[in-house]
Amino acid sequence: MQKNSSNHIADNELLENFYHTRDSKWLGLLLQRYTLLLFGVSMKYMKNEEDAKDCVQQIFLKVITELQKYKVEYFKSWVYMVARNHCLMRLRQLGRKSIDLDEKVIVAAEETKMSTHIEKEKLLQAMSESMNELSKEQEQCLTLFYLEKRSYHEVSTQTGYTLMQVKSYIQNGKRNLRLLLDKKMGSAQKNEQ
Repeated sequence: MQKNSSNHIADNELLENFYHTRDSKWLGLLLQRYTLLLFGVSMKYMKNEEDAKDCVQQIFLKVITELQKYKVEYFKSWVYMVARNHCLMRLRQLGRKSIDLDEKVIVAAEETKMSTHIEKEKLLQAMSESMNELSKEQEQCLTLFYLEKRSYHEVSTQTGYTLMQVKSYIQNGKRNLRLLLDKKMGSAQKNEQ
């Protein structure tokens, strides 16, 4: 059995290739990756294999249409939400009463969990970018002190900076990192509105 050579390409690379070339083959590879997830979500709501298969096909079409219109950064989270919303809409259209209060609570909890996960991803990405914008000394001291859990003395020994310099780099680095994060997260929120 031959392995698919696109398996090593990350989701965001496939999306970027699609946005750059507008060649649908990139979307095809991406959707192929998530067919099982989409089918599982559809089965959860539709409770019927044929209805679920129909939903997956309609979700594919919706994804292709939506991705032509605007850029998506977190494909897996986004496609999950598209699938869930499509299934809920389909159930409403069919007039089914199969979504009871418990399922609505579960859906709301999943949505909150997904939203929190996306926010954490955005914060980590912004933090990583912001760390790169700090001075070399501040980035090095913050990394050793907070990420590697080293003491002031250990940071001083490893870097060759005096204890006072280490404390200064950490204090100023923390302040600068907070300012950079506030700026990045503030502009990200403005872009989403």
